Amino acid sequence: MGSQSPHSVAVQTSTSAGVITMICTALVMWLAGVSEHAWMPPVSGLMVAVFSYVMIYRQLGLYLQERLRIIYKTIRRVKGSGSQLNVDLGEDIIEQVNRDVMIWAESQIEEITALRETDTFRKEFIGNLAHELKTPVFNIQGFILTLLEGGMEDVEVSRKFLLKAAKNVDRMSGLLEDLDVITKMEAGNLDIEMVPFDLLEIIRETLDNMENKAKKNDISLAFKGNFAEGKLMVLGDSDKIVQVLTNLIVNSINYGEKGGESQVRCYDADDAILVEVADTGIGIDASHLGRVFERFYRVDKSRSRHAGGSGLGLAIVKHIVEAHGQTANVRSTVGQGSTFSFTLQKA
Repeated sequence: MGSQSPHSVAVQTSTSAGVITMICTALVMWLAGVSEHAWMPPVSGLMVAVFSYVMIYRQLGLYLQERLRIIYKTIRRVKGSGSQLNVDLGEDIIEQVNRDVMIWAESQIEEITALRETDTFRKEFIGNLAHELKTPVFNIQGFILTLLEGGMEDVEVSRKFLLKAAKNVDRMSGLLEDLDVITKMEAGNLDIEMVPFDLLEIIRETLDNMENKAKKNDISLAFKGNFAEGKLMVLGDSDKIVQVLTNLIVNSINYGEKGGESQVRCYDADDAILVEVADTGIGIDASHLGRVFERFYRVDKSRSRHAGGSGLGLAIVKHIVEAHGQTANVRSTVGQGSTFSFTLQKA
């Protein structure tokens, strides 16, 4: 029969009733031998058709409205909508309801999927945070217990264990500071002061500050690009960009191979400057590239623990760069190294 609206159903049914009435009336008059009043069959058929249409349309509409109200009441209770039921009886009701239910079902699936992803992220975050805090806390506990059990009598041993405890306290402090920073960033409370500054000066200062750490890891630092001399003016918050460069260079040192090199490179990209920090380290498998900017996500967990850090450095990089209206990216080849990049608007 195909898809029909209540209106078309009422029209077809009432028309059929009218035609049948007209035929029956004409047949009765013929059998009764009544030849006059030839107008009665069509008139009676028309009256029955009109009356049938009104009654069928009204009753069908009431029935559908009552049944559909239950469906839409459920949908709107879940969606939190208090709008009135508005069904066009001149349209295909089943198709209309099916469309609305499918839209509702898709929104529910999307919401459930988002909630599951959020719950998974929350569980991973809590687990990672607990693990990151547990290591230095247990270390400090061990050092203090050693001292309390007699180690304090030996000045050299006391100093050694106190220095180790202090190092773990610094690690915890850095973790909490980074966590506080990224929490403010994700809450939209990051203040960015967009002013022109010399990017080359910032890069040189950051490389100088990282020189000692690089030497301890037997890694050389270098700046390469088409802007080795002069100034390179960009628009942004210089202090925040220093943090971005520091985090990326520290990351390249931590995951670089001994005797390798960490390079900072700049390229002209029309109305922006592309900044790259590349290393010659262990590289990142393609399956991990989509998650390296997540909080506490570590590709090589054993090496990450040894290298130290809060596990929040790359997440902070991503948030700062995005707060500048730019993007941070990574490309990598296992065994050859990784290249992290971001852009800054020219001043």
